[in-house]
Amino acid sequence: MALALRTFIGPVPVRLLRWRKIVSLGILALTFFGGAALTESAIVRLGLFAAAVTLGTIVIALALRETWWRFLQVKTSRAIGSFVVNDAAMCFVADESGAVQFANQAARARLGGHARPTLAALLSQIFAEPSAVLFRLQNQAEGHGHAQEDVVVGRTHLRLSVTRVGELTFLWRAEEFNPDRPVTSVPDMSNLPLVTVGRNGSVLHMNPAARDLVGSRVKLVEQLLVTPPLRPGEVNQIVTADGSADCLVGEVSSRPGRQEYYFLPGVQSAEALTNDPIAFDALPVPLMKIAHSGEVLRANVEANRLVGRSDVQGRSIVELMEGLGRSIPDWLEEAVAGRAPNQSEFLRIQRDDREIFVQVTLKRMVENGAPALVAVLNDATELKTLEAQFVQSQKMQAIGQLAGGVAHDFNNLLTAISGHCDLLLLRHDQGDPDYGDLIQINQNANRAAALVGQLLAFSRKQTLRPEVLDLRETVSDMAHLLNRLVGERVTLNQMHAPQLKNVRADRRQLEQVMMNLVVNARDAMPGGGEIRIETRSITLTEPLERDNAVVPVGDYVVVKVIDEGCGIAPDKLQKVFEPFVTTKRPGEGTGLGLSTVYGIVKQTGGFIFIDSVVNEGTEFTLMFPANTSDVDQPAVEARKEDVTKQVRHGDGVVLLVEDEAPVRAFASRALRLRGYTVVEAESAEDALKTLEDDGLEVDLFVTDVVMPGLDGPTWVRKAREKRPGVGVVFVSGYAEESLSQSQARIPNSVFLPKPFSLNELTETVQRQLD
Repeated sequence: MALALRTFIGPVPVRLLRWRKIVSLGILALTFFGGAALTESAIVRLGLFAAAVTLGTIVIALALRETWWRFLQVKTSRAIGSFVVNDAAMCFVADESGAVQFANQAARARLGGHARPTLAALLSQIFAEPSAVLFRLQNQAEGHGHAQEDVVVGRTHLRLSVTRVGELTFLWRAEEFNPDRPVTSVPDMSNLPLVTVGRNGSVLHMNPAARDLVGSRVKLVEQLLVTPPLRPGEVNQIVTADGSADCLVGEVSSRPGRQEYYFLPGVQSAEALTNDPIAFDALPVPLMKIAHSGEVLRANVEANRLVGRSDVQGRSIVELMEGLGRSIPDWLEEAVAGRAPNQSEFLRIQRDDREIFVQVTLKRMVENGAPALVAVLNDATELKTLEAQFVQSQKMQAIGQLAGGVAHDFNNLLTAISGHCDLLLLRHDQGDPDYGDLIQINQNANRAAALVGQLLAFSRKQTLRPEVLDLRETVSDMAHLLNRLVGERVTLNQMHAPQLKNVRADRRQLEQVMMNLVVNARDAMPGGGEIRIETRSITLTEPLERDNAVVPVGDYVVVKVIDEGCGIAPDKLQKVFEPFVTTKRPGEGTGLGLSTVYGIVKQTGGFIFIDSVVNEGTEFTLMFPANTSDVDQPAVEARKEDVTKQVRHGDGVVLLVEDEAPVRAFASRALRLRGYTVVEAESAEDALKTLEDDGLEVDLFVTDVVMPGLDGPTWVRKAREKRPGVGVVFVSGYAEESLSQSQARIPNSVFLPKPFSLNELTETVQRQLD
């Protein structure tokens, strides 16, 4: 590259420097040969003669190599020049020293003709000192295959781009444009005829080369073909301005609902294309030539770029990609045998930096009597990402429905188990032999209820009890518990901003979030380390877009949990919040922790993001909307708790409507033990029939929400027509959100989620009666 820079700044072409070295070596060889002829010593003569022969051999080899490279450069220039000869922009084919091998018509018309010019000399007519720009772009193209830069030229701009199309050959493209208007041509550097096709075969765009080839702008892709339909990967007869012509058609996936097709006039088959290494490398379509064994025989520049490595050739396709279900060797075997013509598969490229999916289409060919395959690769990452998001939403919806149904049935069972256990505990004191067994039943019922709560959490269908919280106090109050969780080898530090806004959330659920994140951080540092919890307030003046989420403008409270652990691999980051997905070994985790965290944060109205570097650590960022209400919610909740603590016995008539007999039996006994008169009904229809007795005075309805026949809100509205002042307690194993809209239209009603204990039921009833 230093030689290339020297060429751009002034100079002597690199190829001339190489020829000078060859000539110098040749002169040195002749000198040795002459010395051997003149010397009288036989030993010296033999040594000089051997040195002369060796140097002569080297000179001949170097001369042949330079001649061969020159031949390849000329061939490359002609091949690429045929594609860009009619391009409206200035196009040049140059070698690594900047010497121009080809200039199209637009370049010659704009800059004039020069005898064997350099690119720097030509572009110096447009802007001053182009050498530095050319060197910078060529250096980038050597590393990445392509580079582009806009240069300000007076009142206009010059878009200068370069693509490496061979080992020592570069295709340059210079296009002048007004910065106030976007460039209309396709910046793909190859300027092959390109057609963008939308749904129903409508032609959305044709680049200048395509319009020149066809002779006009067409509206439907069928108008391009002599014999529709279009067959990507095969030779198609195209209607051109001069009649029909055979073109090899290559397909490039652009975006969902759009496809891009390249037309290669004069190329009779994919086999012919792969046998021409210069044209093969020059194509902007990622291509591979694969042996029947799966070994990559050849890969062009675009394929190397897509795979993310330069040593693709000679490797097995199984080392580079992995199937999404089907075995790659079986697929290749079918394609080689001709049983799966032009069948494409979606594969995942094995890259550590990011997740890339490709759609690979195989074309069978025969070379030297042996079958081989031509693979066309289309970047399908965006398509697979959208598909994965859709599948994920469908999966979460299905899991949510399943979790809701399971939770409803389990909560009814748990209500009966824990409720009757509470009734038994009332008749046993701590000295009773059965007391310990009853406590065990009660504790395990509560654990089962917590598991059901986790099922509802990640599907965002749990019942929340929001209140106004100061996260500094909430997290600080958990310090003792969190320190016990992390153990002695891990240090837990908290850093809170001095002025932190309040949030409105469920305290119990936020504590669950912090415990899950801290436990995960602890498990990521088996050798010990530091966990930091940081809180601060921020104000977004413009929406924040990150990880397919958009955080609206507003005030937020940010909580960060940072560890120094093993980190998470980039390909696993997108899946950490999915249920039952864990990076821990079998038996060390259920995969519900982070999915529960995600569900709680999202149901609270917040956002959660993750950053991780392998072997350096992980950082979770939680953003909760700041509370803008002036209601002092914690004080209200505290007053309610004070009232409930004073509740012991009550009086009044309660109409209990529950279709589950065990739950109804427990609830009725619990209320009667607290002094209430209970009238039972096993359905809404029975309840309405009971209320037909005008002499029956009812002070409170306690009803299940989901029942066969009429549901809870429906029958309550009918009953309220004649008894408008009666309060209501809705109970359900489903989440409160399934009732919220109906409950909002029923005044003087509260919700009690299942499973509930004896005290929770009686205290809720007492509050409603008060």
